[in-house]
Amino acid sequence: MSHATDDRPARRTRTPARPGTRRPGRAEKALERPIRIAVCGAGSANRTLARMAEDVGREIAQSGSVLVCGGLGGVMEAAAKGAHAAGGLTIGILPGADPNDANPWIALPLPTDMGEARNALVVRFADAAIAVAGEWGTLSEIALAMKLGVPIVLLSPTLAEGLAIEKARDAADAVRRALRHARQARGWP
Repeated sequence: MSHATDDRPARRTRTPARPGTRRPGRAEKALERPIRIAVCGAGSANRTLARMAEDVGREIAQSGSVLVCGGLGGVMEAAAKGAHAAGGLTIGILPGADPNDANPWIALPLPTDMGEARNALVVRFADAAIAVAGEWGTLSEIALAMKLGVPIVLLSPTLAEGLAIEKARDAADAVRRALRHARQARGWP
């Protein structure tokens, strides 16, 4: 039986590196990956809160980081809108099975069909997280981040106000703090 005409892809051969150069290894390639920052917050937001979340999203995108959120409305939508406006990548970890449920600013909707249990994935996929106000769902994401060791910064906390968690003054401060924690976690300068 001849394999000369089968549809298998041709074997890749390695091109030798030029003298004096070195190919990046797996760890070095991982260093090139952008930082992922989760934005956690309520599914509904008044104008002030939406503006704050949009500023957070914009700051995340301007830092070259990727925004991860729950992908629906309120704080999530405002943050994604801000990141999108600044040319950033937005990922929505959706509670349902339909990717079309994502808000219009989500570039990469990831349907989980897990309901609120998807909150664990939102923080697990992140190098750091920012909680913008919020109630019980946001509090669950804060608790999961703490449990998983994902650094979290609070911005305009509500139920989390009394917790001994780092608090930011404004959107720029929140993103600056989250980036510092994410870089430290990755061993970056």
